[in-house]
Amino acid sequence: MLVKTKAIVLSALKYQEKSLIVKCFTLSEGLKSYFVPSAFSLKKSNQRIAYFQPLTLIEIEANHKNKASLEYFKEVKISFPYTSITTNIFKSTIVIFLSEVLHHAIKEEEKNESLFTFLETALIWLDTHDEIANFHLILLLEVTKFLGFYPDDSDVDFPFFDIVEGNFSLHQGMNSIAQNESLLLKKLMELKFDSDLKLFTSSERQIVLKILLDYYAIHLDGFKRPKSLEVLKEVFS
Repeated sequence: MLVKTKAIVLSALKYQEKSLIVKCFTLSEGLKSYFVPSAFSLKKSNQRIAYFQPLTLIEIEANHKNKASLEYFKEVKISFPYTSITTNIFKSTIVIFLSEVLHHAIKEEEKNESLFTFLETALIWLDTHDEIANFHLILLLEVTKFLGFYPDDSDVDFPFFDIVEGNFSLHQGMNSIAQNESLLLKKLMELKFDSDLKLFTSSERQIVLKILLDYYAIHLDGFKRPKSLEVLKEVFS
């Protein structure tokens, strides 16, 4: 079946000397993996390696056989050409980190158009704005809405957040994070991408990031902590 759709590149794994296995989150088909032969060859200008960098927004035409095997691109082009993500060390580090998280977090093969639209809009926002210190934190929290484990805020005035149950409680239980950590999470829940980005100190961001990754690990089977986490911490220290 010939499919034309937008896609977000989640990962690209080199195969042998010249080829790639590319995992994409597509608008119309959900998760799909593609085999790109001779990706490093200059002869195939429509399937260049530059198209498959982390979280690149592309438009694809592909033959989908839907037989639990790798698919093949027929045509690939950039949907939104980044102007700053590829040159700004802070933004590029964020993108590499988030691509790892999303690679392990998005597992459903069915399409999720609302999640795709959110990610596409967020990435374009990142490329076109400069105050981005909290971007990865906000995105990680917002993605939990689409994956089904956003924190229950019905008792948000309670002081402790239970990281297993995903709600706030009056008393500190065995699975509750500390009161000061719960307060930082509440602050994050109030943020939007264009909110005051000086709300957290650098050390507070590290605390919030740890809470979020712990939360992902508890609620997503097989979730792996990103290898790029230490690089992210170094860049934003």
